[in-house]
Amino acid sequence: MRRLTISQLQRKALKGDKIVMVTSYDATFARLVEEAGVDAILIGDSLGMVIQGHDHTIPVTLEDVIYHSRAVARGCHRPHLVGDLPFGSYQVSVEEALASAARLMKEGGVQSVKLEGGERSATAVRRMTEAGIPVMGHIGLTPQSVHQLSGYKVQGRTGAAAEQLLRDAVALEEAGCYALVLESIPASLAVQVTQRLSVPTIGIGAGPDCGGQVLVIQDLLGLDNEFNPRFLKKYAHLHDAIVGAVRDYGAEVRSGAFPSTEHALP
Repeated sequence: MRRLTISQLQRKALKGDKIVMVTSYDATFARLVEEAGVDAILIGDSLGMVIQGHDHTIPVTLEDVIYHSRAVARGCHRPHLVGDLPFGSYQVSVEEALASAARLMKEGGVQSVKLEGGERSATAVRRMTEAGIPVMGHIGLTPQSVHQLSGYKVQGRTGAAAEQLLRDAVALEEAGCYALVLESIPASLAVQVTQRLSVPTIGIGAGPDCGGQVLVIQDLLGLDNEFNPRFLKKYAHLHDAIVGAVRDYGAEVRSGAFPSTEHALP
């Protein structure tokens, strides 16, 4: 089974078929979301919060993303894999950006990379695409800039901010991005960006009119009762189910009910 290509993803969006992307970090979830029929898996630097327990994505290293990308690649065969370039792996110079992206593709087994930033990242994007590295852009709320943005806030609310975001989107497309993630921007602005571009947009907190959507698998499964942003729809509520199951296991271990004779090896 061959992985979905960039051309196939773009054709889906052109036909009006929404691109379904999830963020995942391990082989088990990669296998499950492939079985569910997703089009693409993002190995996001959000692993810093979801997997590593940090408050933000900044501590994540390139080695971290490569490690988790390899795990995802081993767990599935069809979805297109996108690896996130973490903070500090592409901002210093175009040469560093190119080297980081090449490592992520070679060692992580992904088919494309994603980076944050608009006009400021366009030069690096152009160099990567010239070298044969497909790039997905990411504008709006860019989590690696959380300190500069003073928190996780909706972006593009003012006229000037909206115009800058549109310029960022155009600059990234012209530099060679094959798709753009739009995060936490007004739905009306997401419509303008999507209509302005010829490449697909993938929304997270950007309304229903993007060319596709992305959510973190742990979020859509409801594994964290405390995480409830407005953009998130929980399609399951597994926190209570998992805690209950482990609690039942603990009770049976303590009482001696588990393992019973049916679970004992002969």
